[in-house]
Amino acid sequence: MAMLMFATACGSDDSGTSPSVDPAANADALGPVAQATGAPVKIGVISDGRSAAIDNSIQFDVAEATASYLNERRSGIGGRPIELVECETLADPAKGADCANQMIEEDVVAVTVAESGVAESVWQPLADANTPVMFFAAGSPALLADTGSTFALSDPTFAVLQLPIDLAKDKGIRKVTAVVIDVPAALDIQQNVAPKVFEEAGLDYELVRVPPGTADMTPQMQRAVDGDPRLVFVVGNDSFCISALNGLKAVGYDGQISAISQCITDATRKAVPTDVLAEMVVAALAPAGGTDPSAVLYQAAMETYGRNIDIDSTTGRSMFMTLAGLQAALQGISGDITPDTVISTIKAMPETELPGAAGLRFRCNGKASPQSPAACVRGGLSTTLDDQGRPTVFEVRGASPIPN
Repeated sequence: MAMLMFATACGSDDSGTSPSVDPAANADALGPVAQATGAPVKIGVISDGRSAAIDNSIQFDVAEATASYLNERRSGIGGRPIELVECETLADPAKGADCANQMIEEDVVAVTVAESGVAESVWQPLADANTPVMFFAAGSPALLADTGSTFALSDPTFAVLQLPIDLAKDKGIRKVTAVVIDVPAALDIQQNVAPKVFEEAGLDYELVRVPPGTADMTPQMQRAVDGDPRLVFVVGNDSFCISALNGLKAVGYDGQISAISQCITDATRKAVPTDVLAEMVVAALAPAGGTDPSAVLYQAAMETYGRNIDIDSTTGRSMFMTLAGLQAALQGISGDITPDTVISTIKAMPETELPGAAGLRFRCNGKASPQSPAACVRGGLSTTLDDQGRPTVFEVRGASPIPN
């Protein structure tokens, strides 16, 4: 599921409305100067960067701006400045492993990876070396099951389970129909996990599988909406979702629709009628734009310490959340800063607001998700689309406190 999401993420950044921040407001948002001093602390940054299929190169620019902000305004890590060690995987598994080995050779104390199409190749050498690594999001079951040195800043099932359950309950709807692209990565949770989870939530659940490349989904959508009122939840890339949404329009469906964030791109906005997109509730990997305090902080940091960074890119925002999240998790660190002390400090952290995440909180004690002990977050973000198919306010859903 995560690979389906990440494969399309580079082309699906949603542009919200970025706040207009003047220099004085930037200074207020950033807080007082608290300069890091002393010997630097090496932190790894691994990104797929730019390849033939994707362009996540913004993540390196964001990481450098974030490190400058943290060093000048947040006293770095343990009072010492952050020194970045960067490596680009080009979405190549072999290069991903090479990047991990480079981090080990250069004695970094921790590694940050916002998201990667070769996450497991990056992760395995780091896990073998007990080098702590913090991902923004990852979908590998082995990675998420790690109880040693791996931390992930997202709920692995929020977008495909918790959001439709939470939304159905909010709307007083008793049945959810999932329209899912017929590929193993997307179907696994919907076939093997969702039926029991929805039953436990007191909801009826129906799965409609549709092969990728189906241009006209009218017959499948007719079957999907026959009978009782329901919420229709769509899981696929943008071309799949375009066919599904237009199929729902063709059969006259006017009920609640929800989807993963990769459904909504500029291509979707051009191909799907606005009356279908309006009021859709979409899962958000990371907030884009907005005027909440986390958005103001992010824009202020990028304008002050970066250069020509696209504020509305969720790919950039996820890197900020990962690196700033690592620093926030290490607020209590003191003495020698080593991979071992980083791991122990992160595991002992209290529940804390995740920087740049519109109010999401995190705690990395292995209890956020019993099935995925590496996960540090419960719940996630959603947004309701306006009549142009653009995100509005980002809302935290499904986020109960993480126990001690």
